[in-house]
Amino acid sequence: DLKLGKKVNEGKTKEVYELPDIPGCVLMQSKDQITAGNAARKDRMEGKAAISNTTTSCVFQLLQEAGIKTAFVKKQSDTAFIAAHCEMIPIEWVCRRIATGSFLKRNPGVKEGYKFYPPKIEMFYKDDANNDPQWSEEQLIEAKFCFAGLTIGQTEVDIMARSTQAIFEILEKSWQPQNCTLVDLKIEFGVNILTKEIVLADVIDNDSWRLWPSGDRSQQKDKQSYRDLKEVTPEALQMVKRNFEWVAERVELLLKTKSQGRVVVLMGSPSDLSHCEKIKKACATFGIPCELRVTSAHKGPDETLRIKAEYEGDGIPTVFVAVAGRSNGLGPVMSGNTAYPVVNCPPLSADWGTQDVWSSLRLPSGLGCPTTLSPEGAAQFAAQIFGLNNHLVWAKLRSNMLNTWISLKQADKKLRECTL
Repeated sequence: DLKLGKKVNEGKTKEVYELPDIPGCVLMQSKDQITAGNAARKDRMEGKAAISNTTTSCVFQLLQEAGIKTAFVKKQSDTAFIAAHCEMIPIEWVCRRIATGSFLKRNPGVKEGYKFYPPKIEMFYKDDANNDPQWSEEQLIEAKFCFAGLTIGQTEVDIMARSTQAIFEILEKSWQPQNCTLVDLKIEFGVNILTKEIVLADVIDNDSWRLWPSGDRSQQKDKQSYRDLKEVTPEALQMVKRNFEWVAERVELLLKTKSQGRVVVLMGSPSDLSHCEKIKKACATFGIPCELRVTSAHKGPDETLRIKAEYEGDGIPTVFVAVAGRSNGLGPVMSGNTAYPVVNCPPLSADWGTQDVWSSLRLPSGLGCPTTLSPEGAAQFAAQIFGLNNHLVWAKLRSNMLNTWISLKQADKKLRECTL
């Protein structure tokens, strides 16, 4: 139902249209076409547009909910989605966990299967006539590209490189519950014409990565199965399509998790409520349910242990946060009577804080009850525990790390520009 404006761009597998009724946005329309070798091989694959659009929409939704800045706005139809209008940076960023494909040709002597720790980042200049040559950071900086008024310098290159690794790691972690190995990933960035920010743009579909179920290359489900065809027959193309459908079905599962978890904040007094509400608010940013309870280990130890047992009996993984000022008996008592994690987060006062904190730090032997003074830190501690088995929580943690790093990088650039 959207009114389409002029065609902004057309690639091998998609078309991009302006949207006159939605300023600053475009429609990304996929094609029923599959290509390889810079379109040296090209075939029509019935239904590929819908498959690619489903894959891209799910992946971008996952990344956006984690906190990654993307151009994606919403899925518009089976074959198209709305995105922020970006001026595209003509670089393909590749992140590799396992050496395979073109990397082996460019690096003779490296065996297939070699693993990179951390993942290896490469970049390629988009130039079909010259077969997308590999570029260095220095080449990209010296090109002095300018898009939507933003000059691509060292800061911008560093942000894209760091973002590429974070995006790969989030998707790698998200595929693990499906027993599927993300081998490598190819992405592109653009500059949002309205915000002037660098954002993840273009698409991420089954053309963008290598996926090996059970880590087995012979079971590959990505576009490599099309590249490897000696002859493109209708039967072979159906096999490739089934691989793409396999990915599109499972990519929707990346938005879900079987792992549950909750934080239970125990406060020694209702006067600590404002402190505890900060913990609950921070938990919400990670998508973690949080309950607040009032109990005193000094004045009602039996009730404290009853509440503890209430949360141990339903099978939901739980992290207890003990909020008690003055003499903190709550955290140590909980830690000594449950196998669940307990963290102290005492609301220290300016008058007695230096004395009171020792009741949280100096514990009897046999207790493992760490202390953090920040309510947000207590929520993050719980998120890091749940993130071990919940890829959605882990993705938010990883994205937070990236965004903190980017904000510092941009602040440094701004300060240097002011100084100059």
